[in-house]
Amino acid sequence: MLVFVDANILIYHLEANPDLGERASARLATLHAAGDQVVVSDLIRMECRVGPLKSGDAALLAGYDGFFSARDVQVVGLTRTVCDRAAAIRAAHGFRTPDALNLAAAMESGCGVFLTNDSRLARFTDLTVETLP
Repeated sequence: MLVFVDANILIYHLEANPDLGERASARLATLHAAGDQVVVSDLIRMECRVGPLKSGDAALLAGYDGFFSARDVQVVGLTRTVCDRAAAIRAAHGFRTPDALNLAAAMESGCGVFLTNDSRLARFTDLTVETLP
């Protein structure tokens, strides 16, 4: 199954967040063990790279870049179709632009699940939204 993973999950995982890092890492390991493929958008990739670039943390940046280039991770672009769907999602649900873009990217990529820790996104019913267990 294709599972879209939100930036917050990746940040918890790769930056070893003291509160949520272990849970995020365990959920990603479960996806990997099940043979699921992680999908992220170019926007997720960009969001995750900002912190390490800002702080000059080359090791963390390399960790993110390694994650995004792994064979079981697919990075999808923000195409015109994704943007059009995002506009419809934003109009219907009032989500912020980045959230609407990522939900649209997940749908356009054929993802069955959108994994996040943002409980507000659970209002979106066109796709299974799973908050971090």
